[in-house]
Amino acid sequence: MTKREAQHGGPKSQTRKITKKAKLAIEGSFTEVLLHDVRKLLANQAAAVSGTENLAEERSKVSVQSPPARFAEIEVRISELSSTGDGLGLSENLDHVYVVPFSVPGDVVQVKVVNHFASDHYTLTDFVKVLEPSPRRDNTRVKCQYFSRCSGCQFQMLSYDDQLQHKKKIIESAYRNFSNLPSELVPQIGSTIGSPLQYGYRTKLTPHFDGPPGRRGRGPPKAGTERQGFAEVPPIGFMLKGMRRTIDIEDCPIGTDAVRLGMAKERMRVAKELSTYKRGATILLRESTKRKPTNSAGAPQISTLTTATNNEDVDGNINGIDETSKTDLSNKDLVPPNAETSGISAMTADQDEEKSCITDSNAIATEYIDSFVFHNTAGSFFQNNNSILPRFTAYVRDHILPSSSPSEKPIKYLIDAYCGSGLFTVTLSSLFPASTGIDISPASIASAHQNAKANNIANATFMAADASALFAEVTYPHDETVVVIDPPRKGCDDNFLRQLLRFGPQRVVYVSCNVHTQARDVGVLVEGKDGCRYALTSLRGFDFFPQTSHVEGVAILDRVDASNHETTTEGAPNEVGEGLGPEGIA
Repeated sequence: MTKREAQHGGPKSQTRKITKKAKLAIEGSFTEVLLHDVRKLLANQAAAVSGTENLAEERSKVSVQSPPARFAEIEVRISELSSTGDGLGLSENLDHVYVVPFSVPGDVVQVKVVNHFASDHYTLTDFVKVLEPSPRRDNTRVKCQYFSRCSGCQFQMLSYDDQLQHKKKIIESAYRNFSNLPSELVPQIGSTIGSPLQYGYRTKLTPHFDGPPGRRGRGPPKAGTERQGFAEVPPIGFMLKGMRRTIDIEDCPIGTDAVRLGMAKERMRVAKELSTYKRGATILLRESTKRKPTNSAGAPQISTLTTATNNEDVDGNINGIDETSKTDLSNKDLVPPNAETSGISAMTADQDEEKSCITDSNAIATEYIDSFVFHNTAGSFFQNNNSILPRFTAYVRDHILPSSSPSEKPIKYLIDAYCGSGLFTVTLSSLFPASTGIDISPASIASAHQNAKANNIANATFMAADASALFAEVTYPHDETVVVIDPPRKGCDDNFLRQLLRFGPQRVVYVSCNVHTQARDVGVLVEGKDGCRYALTSLRGFDFFPQTSHVEGVAILDRVDASNHETTTEGAPNEVGEGLGPEGIA
């Protein structure tokens, strides 16, 4: 067995993957999402061949058995893109699907077979090279030297319009596969709203390095294990696609300028201080902004680079380490900040903002959204693409209140569940006489209080509530209240959805970084319970992470009264696009 084959794992590794698949199946996992796309492609192919006899005849024309041996290299023609961002191609006898990263429909690619899942009729592969490029592929668009190796980006070879159209299809597939709703209950899906920046947008990156030989992990050593240092600087970066191995990344072009400068400085610092490390660690790179007035004459200011200092200690606890995660990753060790190089500042082109890169998870990072200011601990979760946040918050603001209806009471109150540091409570508060942010994290509530004060908001309150009784202290009338929910990737748990249905607000705005779990939860709300149910009236995606397969979803739901089960959907056809067809397929 070669070293590369060993990295992919033998039978034990495959067993572990199958176990993980079963565990995550209810959470919109990669495997479950992929399996839906595989089954759909095979079903469409079967339907395209008229009759089973013709299909058998087509299969009899090929002598190559599917699938081939592991680690064999084969040619595959890509038929479509999956919701995971991988290309899907059919085997020669049309009964098996090859999953190929970094590929485009129409490509003919050379791939290495990695893992077979025979009962599910698909095979995971490694991308080797393009043999015949698709008309949709344009490699001149690729701006990263690590693309097709690093697991971070999938779509750098695609036009941005192509990426946005595919992300709309991802939402369509999510609601078709996970909501359990008939197509007539899913409104036309709006065109995905793009990011003003397609590169240089990420305000937070967390590269890492593994431990020395024999200590690949980043956690504490096992009892009795001798600590060994590094013989040389290890790869510092992100995961190699399809393998549990870190690839050395010197620069990441989707990071902001300040974050990229911080990454270069931190790589140098770790190399200089390598002898102090006995295990791997994660490096926090978080942009912070300080607004300054322009000079009195209005003349351009000279761009500068300065070094910030920070002597605070790190407790090793961070949140939101990847593109969209809001989960606690406190088992990750952080590289301690250096008092001389923990921040790098640069003036932006607007000449009124100073950007710095923070490496201390306990330090305070500052972000601006239009005129709103937010202060958060650098290691906590906050949206990582500041360029799209004005569009995003404006959209939620424009859709938070329904069109006036004489038969309904006007909405006067806002509840921001999963409020975090108060993003929606702060940006929406001027629309309501009173608003309340709720979160189970006391630290998040403390930040939310500070952000409300920083923005001179007097009509907002915040409470740290127990997960089992989030609405227990809410006194707002349910039929005059809108609830905004923005849960982590795993979505809402059953307990929260039951509480929400018992409270029964007039409108729900569901924001999600995982449209698959969002679709699952929306299906529960539309089905309803104990006399309360909702109609899904609007659905749209936002591209927070260009060059990747991630898409943020915003769903608007209105409570349906028992006497009126008909609810119109918002948005004209020319605004929201084609949406789902009669069979739920675009």
